[in-house]
Amino acid sequence: MASTSNPQGFLRGNGDCRNTYFYKKSQVIYDLTFFFAHKYLTSRDRTVDQMIQAARSGKQNFVEGMADGVTSTEMQIKLLNVGKSSLLELREDYEDYLRTRNLTIWGKEHPRYSPMVTYCKFHNELPHYQPYFQKWNAEELSNVALTLIHQTDKMMESYLAKLENFFIQNGGIKEAMTKARKQRNRLP
Repeated sequence: MASTSNPQGFLRGNGDCRNTYFYKKSQVIYDLTFFFAHKYLTSRDRTVDQMIQAARSGKQNFVEGMADGVTSTEMQIKLLNVGKSSLLELREDYEDYLRTRNLTIWGKEHPRYSPMVTYCKFHNELPHYQPYFQKWNAEELSNVALTLIHQTDKMMESYLAKLENFFIQNGGIKEAMTKARKQRNRLP
């Protein structure tokens, strides 16, 4: 996680998360939720804004967290966790929607569960899902969203554990700055 451009430096990476699977999935979740909320909820329903904002918060906090991670593992962990938490809030909204309308939350026993999980596992980008937005009904869209949220949550758990371990082993920005200065002063 040290800088790739300057091995003696203290800045880490470039902060761009757009190539990470968790960001790509969060982008799908946001667009799917935006479509879903406008199609299946009435404009007077406060849940429209809440769902869209939770989806947006997940995606945007991933962006901000990774950008802040260039200098602060602490801020990165905090913001990535905010994004993760926002998606868990969104999960509750989808589950509430299905439950209150007597629709099914697909579990392992549902015949479409395994194919959906596999599809979502290997398809991480918006173009893989957009053609289905108009074809899928509310139950299908909700279950795909739930699956994507679950998979993103698991990715974030793993990534946050790596960051925690990195911080424990390497400390924060102040330790990295001190180490870089000491290494530079030892050079001939």
